[in-house]
Amino acid sequence: MKTEDVRQHVTAPLTSPAYPPMVPRFTHREYLNIVYRTDPEALRAVVPEPLRVDDPLVRFEVMKMGDVSGYGPYTEAGQAIPVSFEGERGEYLHAMYLDNFPATASGREVSAYPKVLGSPALYADSGALVGTLDHGSLRVATATMGYKHHELDRREAEEQITVPTYMLKTVPGYDGSPRVQELVRTRITDVTVKGAWTGPARLQLFQHVLAPLADLPVREVVSASHILTDLTLSGAEPVHDYLKGAAS
Repeated sequence: MKTEDVRQHVTAPLTSPAYPPMVPRFTHREYLNIVYRTDPEALRAVVPEPLRVDDPLVRFEVMKMGDVSGYGPYTEAGQAIPVSFEGERGEYLHAMYLDNFPATASGREVSAYPKVLGSPALYADSGALVGTLDHGSLRVATATMGYKHHELDRREAEEQITVPTYMLKTVPGYDGSPRVQELVRTRITDVTVKGAWTGPARLQLFQHVLAPLADLPVREVVSASHILTDLTLSGAEPVHDYLKGAAS
């Protein structure tokens, strides 16, 4: 294979790439979001500077992707932390677990999503919307919300899921030290909210050394939402270079 042909490929294996070279469109994405209050010192220990934590809140999310171009249906769960950066409010993606390897690989390589493999699920059960996350054979999170108890304003729902998102991009060099280490920002675009609801909710987190969601313990459930939407993820842009110690 000639050099110019090699340069056309963005991932390995060279002749059977791990994910397609495209910007995926998410159709019928279903969210269960539970915002909870946690320990402020635990938050500060995991959120990198120059991001700032104002309130000790975490958003636990489970997302069921009904149809994703290039990847197919899959489910994802994780934790997002409300932060601010240079006066702009957004969320820092702390951890994401999903059951689709191509989406995991592309999220980590093309962007900076902190994705690893896990077994999340989202379903209705006896009047409750249930979101779970397992790591291997062990349960690490169980979330429940009253199923469509109250309509949520769709503009408010859109605001919940379209705040700027911050992530840490780290690419190791061959000597083991970081070759790239940047804070990047992205956001959701082309959003169509098809339905949105709120209601009472509960969240349980269980200790696991490889999926330490419970290191950000649940002190109080603040709010919950159930959102159905179509959307696109925009590309990431660097906003801070840790190796230079200055904003890009």
